[in-house]
Amino acid sequence: MTGALALSVGVVLAPERAWANVLLAGYALTGLGLAGTFFVALTYASDATWATAFRRVPESMTRVLPAAAVVLGLLFVLHPSLYPWTLEDAAEVGGFKHLWLTTPFFLVRALLYFGVWISFAAALVRNSRRQDEDGDAAWTRRNIRLSAIFLVLFALTCFLASVDWVMSLTPHWYSTMFGVYNFAGLFQSGLATMILIVIWLRRAGPLRGVVHDDHLHDLGKLLFAFSTFWMYIWFSQYMLIWYANIPEETVYFIPRMQGAWQPLMIVNLVLNWAVPLLALMARPMKRHAGMLTKVALAVLVGRWLDLYLMILPTVSPAAPPIGPSEIGAALLTAGLFLRVFTGAFQQAAPVPVKDPFLSESLHYHS
Repeated sequence: MTGALALSVGVVLAPERAWANVLLAGYALTGLGLAGTFFVALTYASDATWATAFRRVPESMTRVLPAAAVVLGLLFVLHPSLYPWTLEDAAEVGGFKHLWLTTPFFLVRALLYFGVWISFAAALVRNSRRQDEDGDAAWTRRNIRLSAIFLVLFALTCFLASVDWVMSLTPHWYSTMFGVYNFAGLFQSGLATMILIVIWLRRAGPLRGVVHDDHLHDLGKLLFAFSTFWMYIWFSQYMLIWYANIPEETVYFIPRMQGAWQPLMIVNLVLNWAVPLLALMARPMKRHAGMLTKVALAVLVGRWLDLYLMILPTVSPAAPPIGPSEIGAALLTAGLFLRVFTGAFQQAAPVPVKDPFLSESLHYHS
């Protein structure tokens, strides 16, 4: 409520900044919901039974997708002019971009993306909950098939959504690596969120005696790996654009590498890569709940900063803005996610009690 109020104040004081922060909040929420769905689908498709014990956590994360759709829908319908290509002089965007970046087609694609994501997430969760009732292993086999299909569709829709909703803020710029870069950050932040929630639930009671250090170790390994993957994609994208030095490509990095924006670019690399790399390199640190908590918090701050750097320079190229809109977006994202997650998690048993692989997960050793 406080976040929504602060954003409302921002809409009056600085509307372009406020709507840019609405995009930031909606895109961040979408990322968390997709990360949960992707994790559930990935573990089903790869037969990763070790994660069964805490699968209710990513399952509950998927429930934030409808809320994210509402937040982004408000932006797309009420203030589409945040995107320069919607203005009258957008005829300068020619060729295929001119056909792709039209408001009706843009809205139809957004509905399609969320339709696919929400439908598959709901089906995966519904089958998992039904298995709690009858213990039929057929629900697991059904989810394996659904997961395989979803992973293919996810790869395409996640890429296109990042192009539509973020890259098109600078319509003359393009990068074929931008979608992969967004996926890396999306899943990295989703893993960090899962780690924080799993540790909290283990301490609070619902997952006490269920999740142990071996589970934390594998989550830590995944966070370590995807932090490195994120940095690899960041460097690859930047290096190729810097080396080619083509004006239509450098237009994205130039404002972000100058003035007051430049230190934030460095902090971004530190939080999303250097901190997890150095802190989680040793095996004991991946099994240490306190260390994992600190690293996960750093990664979440880094993810927010990463999105901030993608979106806000388009409306405030001179200097990084900070005010009611920025604070409100952060509060709205955190508050809405926690409220939706808590409600979803309480709707079922904290552990998939009749999953055929639960016993294997409870006795897992890494």
